[in-house]
Amino acid sequence: MLGVEGRYAAQYWQALAPLLPPELEWPGRETRGASDPFNQVLNYGYGVLYKQVEYALVLAGLDPYAGFLHADRPGKPSLVLDVIEEFRQAVVDRPLLGQVTRGWQIERDAAGWLTAESRKRIVEKVMERLESQEVYEGKRTALRHSVQMQARHLATYLRGERAAYTPFVMGW
Repeated sequence: MLGVEGRYAAQYWQALAPLLPPELEWPGRETRGASDPFNQVLNYGYGVLYKQVEYALVLAGLDPYAGFLHADRPGKPSLVLDVIEEFRQAVVDRPLLGQVTRGWQIERDAAGWLTAESRKRIVEKVMERLESQEVYEGKRTALRHSVQMQARHLATYLRGERAAYTPFVMGW
């Protein structure tokens, strides 16, 4: 299953690449230790979303370290990494891609790290997106609420109180 996810992720990033301004010189998706500005922006945005997902899972009574898709290893919050997949593109990729395509110049310091101003803007845009209204279960609701409800749905499914778990899917 992880191989399938990896292949689709590669296709996703390949499709997004032409949308990025050429001056970003994006090398493709890089996670830890990324040295290019857009990957740094994505990684920081995912960090913000990560905390929101972890909080929702804990509130739902789930162990953030007991995952399904990501391997269980000591200190690795596998369930957070599993659930965050449902929300990455809607909460982080979409608004941050929108920022750079509208001309946002990502500021970095002399060492190549994001400046405080850049980090602040990333947090603001991700949090704005979490507060934005989208249709979820037939009603318009904040994406933040959708994250919380998905965590609760997963918990009720795991306890046998729900017949199936349906992942959150939102188009562009």
